[in-house]
Amino acid sequence: MKAIETRGLVKVFGANRAVDGVDLAVPAGCVSSVLGPNGAGKTTLIRMIATLIRPDGGTARVLGHDVTTEAAQVRARVALTGQFASLDEDLTGLENLTLLARLRGHRGRAARRRATDLLEAFDLGPAARREVKTYSGGMRRRLDIAGSLVVRPALLMLDEPTTGLDPRTRGQVWQSVRALVGAGTTVLLTTQYLEEADQLADRIAVVDHGRVIAEGTSGRLKSLVGAGALRVRVSDSADRPEVARLLGAMLGADPVLEPDPAALSLRVDEPAAVASALAAVTGRGLALGEYALAQPSLDEVFLALTGKPADGTAPGHAEAST
Repeated sequence: MKAIETRGLVKVFGANRAVDGVDLAVPAGCVSSVLGPNGAGKTTLIRMIATLIRPDGGTARVLGHDVTTEAAQVRARVALTGQFASLDEDLTGLENLTLLARLRGHRGRAARRRATDLLEAFDLGPAARREVKTYSGGMRRRLDIAGSLVVRPALLMLDEPTTGLDPRTRGQVWQSVRALVGAGTTVLLTTQYLEEADQLADRIAVVDHGRVIAEGTSGRLKSLVGAGALRVRVSDSADRPEVARLLGAMLGADPVLEPDPAALSLRVDEPAAVASALAAVTGRGLALGEYALAQPSLDEVFLALTGKPADGTAPGHAEAST
């Protein structure tokens, strides 16, 4: 049985088809990611799956139950952590989790014990008796996820759980997600961070304008782009436009200019051609600081599929810079 199955799922807000015929299959016991930029329809999709809003078309089943006709059965077995922490800031971390434990059926000492165990598991034990308004953003996010696990759900949905967090705290959240899956919980993760999907997800569905435009493992999605990607960093950033032009012509690919003013990358379908292309560039007196041939990144996958990077900005093709 699949943890989630949707067929032709649709949600319309006025003239906007926020979700436009999504077919999705999420296996049990793994992390599946819905990846896309802001406005792609990720949150609307997850809210329908969580029974918070009704679909306007299509079907969705969660753990074998229809989200429309069996909403109560779905809610009994799933948990959702949204983009913003749902905590009482005037209570301590311990009081927040104890309250949630009591609301979910734990009594007296059992509720407090469950709260204490979760605080320790999420590395929040030392802050247990501090008011939540004194917590950092990362601590609040970890406490929010802990609150979703007072009763361990069969399916946990995380809607952009690390937005705005620093790299260290993001890594802590990733570690917590891996531990949950190791204990048997299925996780559905929405994110706009390509690295997050690459690090955590067993399967990835790429969403754009309310539609799934590609789906599979990270490796399979990367194979859609080509055999590899050449990443180059020039010694003098003033040489980048000319290096991009030469490599693009010799390798038959559109160079993408990276945020680093000295760096660029190109899709490579024939790795054997790379050595001669680099030799031709250096033969013209253009110095290269570093270069590497590697598997394409998910950013390059998204660019190839949608014509724009995952952050929604226009791609920096070399032609625009010469």
